[in-house]
Parts: sequence; structure tokens; C-alpha cells
Amino acid sequence: QVQLVESGGGLVHLGASLRLSCAASGGIFSDYAVAWFRQAPGKEREFVAAITAIGGITYYAASVEGRFTISKDNAENTAYLQMNSLKPEDTAVYYCAARNRHGSSYLPNNYDYWGRGTQVTVSS
Repeated sequence: QVQLVESGGGLVHLGASLRLSCAASGGIFSDYAVAWFRQAPGKEREFVAAITAIGGITYYAASVEGRFTISKDNAENTAYLQMNSLKPEDTAVYYCAARNRHGSSYLPNNYDYWGRGTQVTVSS
């Protein structure tokens, strides 16, 4: 069973960049597909990006494609979300999720393990 801890959130201005980290422990990280989701106040949790357990096949929500990059370092047991050209509408709590399968998914119910989230706030 894997435990996930996110870090790297903060308050930034329009157009800035942030890199979120998701540190995993308690499992063989290379067995897990990973995704990032986000949830803004009053809204449902939404898919941001996902990556397969190995091989680095990635998927993105249309709203972030071209600006965000998900990656996974199995040797370091860490996944990342590089966020560039941030916009106020990117403001949310960002969650890392993992599932013990090679393939990723855009559905939150398909993930068994979740971190507690890290706040990202983008001011205009």
C-alpha cells in the first residue's frame, strides 16, 4: 500500500510557474500509474494529468495541455507536475493519486491512493 505526500504549492502571479511533487512510500512505485487532480472551491474534483506506471505515456486535460507536464521518477519514488503559464482559473487544491496498475485513468474513482493535497493560488 502506497502513501502519497504532495508539496510545492503556493501563491503565484499570472504567468508564473510551479512544480508540484508527489512523494510516494510503502510500495513499489514502478507498479503504480499516477494522476493529478484538482478541486476548486464549490467545484467537483477534476482530472488534470496522468502517466502510466512505466514507459511515461501521458494524458492531459484540454485545459492544461501545452502548459503542464506530468512526469514520474520511479527511482526517486516521486511524481511531478510542472505547471507553466499559470492562470487564475488554475487555482485549486491539487491532489496526487495512484493506482496499482500500469494504465492510467482520468476517473478519480479508478484511483485507490490519494495524498492530502497542496494549495495552488494564482493571482491576476
